[in-house]
Amino acid sequence: MSQTPSDQTSPYDTDEAVGAERDIAEVPAVEIINTVAVHLLSAAAVKVGLADSPETQLDLDEARKLITALAGLVVASAPEVGDVHARALRDGLRTVQLAFREASPIPDAIGQGPGEKLTGPVN
Repeated sequence: MSQTPSDQTSPYDTDEAVGAERDIAEVPAVEIINTVAVHLLSAAAVKVGLADSPETQLDLDEARKLITALAGLVVASAPEVGDVHARALRDGLRTVQLAFREASPIPDAIGQGPGEKLTGPVN
């Protein structure tokens, strides 16, 4: 017997998922933005070699993507999250942008590094 779409249950229909949905509804947007930014920042830091094992974790192609995504989030959200949060995010972003430049065997031209089209030159 085949099931119609309304007969099928989604893996997201569990009590746990419903509870998580309710919980996320209570989280302020600033907290969600900061959490996503910290995840991007942490991943970028690992990929530019700022973690425990840079010789095995360095991946500049992946770092470029993460840093560019982080720059987009930071620039777009800065007016919404307020100066205190935005300043901390910008500082973290600048740190990984500079680390990327140092880790690159052939550094990008000033203003052409990851996220610099959004943030301006980092040097």
